Amino acid sequence: MKTAIVCDWLVTLGGAEKVLGELFQCFPDADLFAVVDFLEPHQRDFLRHKTAKTTFIQKLPFARKKYRSYLPLMPLAIEQLDLSSYELIISSSHAVAKGVITGPDQLHISYVHSPMRYAWDLQHQYLRETGLDKKPQGLLARYFLHKLRLWDLRSANGVDYFIANSHFIANRIRKTYRRDATVIHPPVDIARFMPGHQKEDFYLTASRLVPYKKIDLIVESFSAMPDKKLVVIGDGPDFAKIKAKTGSNVELLGYQPNEVLIDHMQRAKAFVFAAEEDFGIVPLEAQACGTPVIALGKGGALETVRGIAQEKPTGVFFSEQTVRAVCEAVSVFENNRLQFNIENCVENARQFSPEQFRYKIQELVQKKWDQSQIKKGG
Repeated sequence: MKTAIVCDWLVTLGGAEKVLGELFQCFPDADLFAVVDFLEPHQRDFLRHKTAKTTFIQKLPFARKKYRSYLPLMPLAIEQLDLSSYELIISSSHAVAKGVITGPDQLHISYVHSPMRYAWDLQHQYLRETGLDKKPQGLLARYFLHKLRLWDLRSANGVDYFIANSHFIANRIRKTYRRDATVIHPPVDIARFMPGHQKEDFYLTASRLVPYKKIDLIVESFSAMPDKKLVVIGDGPDFAKIKAKTGSNVELLGYQPNEVLIDHMQRAKAFVFAAEEDFGIVPLEAQACGTPVIALGKGGALETVRGIAQEKPTGVFFSEQTVRAVCEAVSVFENNRLQFNIENCVENARQFSPEQFRYKIQELVQKKWDQSQIKKGG
């Protein structure tokens, strides 16, 4: 099978890029396509040092830093990628990658991290957080999001089979596109995490500091609990805003290399996670370090953390993104610490290994390929 792998953009290294790396483990000879590719040479190991074939947005002014500003042009851009010579197309999509144009003799399987949140059910939250809901430009933004929804729905028809990264996203795909999806959880490289057996008296959160991650909520919550220490690892556009909310018991470390993050994960008494994520890899990385999780009980966390009412619990859930709810969850955790142990956390994380991911992806692709050949009489 001559294979193409398509992603949205290659700018930073995150969860979507980890999935992309595992796809290249499964299909090492595949060619790579993206809207833009600004990764540095030393960041390309996971791609087998491949460089993506990109769209015209790559050469537009300020695209390296302002690529998201070109979102209204991305549907047009992704449709200009010529994939006509490929038999198998695998798209890894959280924005527009699934919208590549394919023909009737091509098999297109799309691994969806999420339908575009900001265009669908989170549109109003997106407009509020960017301040566009009260600005004149908000009307233009709403128009573009409306057009984006129409394109997104139309482009779903070009996908032969959907894979969702969680049952939460499978439900979102069903609601948005009226299509079923096979759930294959993304890979967590648990082999590089060793459990820490000496827990210290601090809580940890780590993330890019952007609005939907709700790090500001976690910081506000711990500022209201001055007897409990919180360490925050990560950088991003909200750093200054979050720093202004920190109490004396909250330590902001900014960006830190992986070894520092892992060291803190191993020593923390619990990891705090307040985002409504589609899946959420970092809570599983914390569990691989033997650290329980205090998480929002919505989204992918419900599939990766075992609540206190479950057998072999690995964490505590809170039901709302409020200071009160976070504080209450911390109190529940403190009062039930003996119910959580390192072995259960590590055991739960092992279910999401890269080996499991690769096996399931290869099995599904082979099955769908065989079915497509039978339909063609091949």
